[in-house]
Amino acid sequence: MAAVLCRGAAGLLSRLQTSAPTVRTLSSSKSSSQNIPSCLWKLGRLNHVAIAVPDLEKAQSLYKNVLGAQVSETVALPEHGVYTVFVELGNTKLELLHPLGEKSPIASFLQKNKTGGMHHICIEVDDIKAAMTELKKKKIRILSEEPKIGAHGKPVIFLHPKDCHGVLVELEQA
Repeated sequence: MAAVLCRGAAGLLSRLQTSAPTVRTLSSSKSSSQNIPSCLWKLGRLNHVAIAVPDLEKAQSLYKNVLGAQVSETVALPEHGVYTVFVELGNTKLELLHPLGEKSPIASFLQKNKTGGMHHICIEVDDIKAAMTELKKKKIRILSEEPKIGAHGKPVIFLHPKDCHGVLVELEQA
C-alpha cells in the first residue's frame, strides 16, 4: 500500500513540476493609465435608475408604505413631459416616471410596456458640454442639441440607446 501511495505521490509531483503556470509580469516602464484614453470630462457616480410606472400613486405607496423608503413629493416637469417622484436608497435613487401630457415619451414607453419598467439610468459627469463634444466626435447620438434642465435643476442630456447597448443613458452635470 505504501508503495502505491509513493508512486502516486511521485507521479503527482512530476506532473506539478512539468505543468507549472507561466507568470507574466507587466513592464514597469509603462503606466497602466497609458492604456486609458484621456478625456476632458469624467464620469461620476450613478445618480438614479428611472422606472416608468402606469400608476404613480400605487408605485409611491409600494416604496413608501411597503418597503419603507423615503419618497419625495410628485414634481411635474412639463418640458420633459413627465411627473417625477424620487425614492431615496442611500447610495443612489430611483426616479419614478409617469406621463404628463399626450406627447410624453413615457406615454409611448408605457404603450409598449403596459406594466412599466426600467426607462433609463442617470450618471453624473463633471463637464456636460465637454462630454457632448467628445461623444459627438465618437459618433454617439445625443437626443437633443443642447442640455435641458432636469429634475434636479441641473443640465442633462440623453444618449441614444442604440449607441449604448440598448440602454437609454442620461448624463447629468454634477
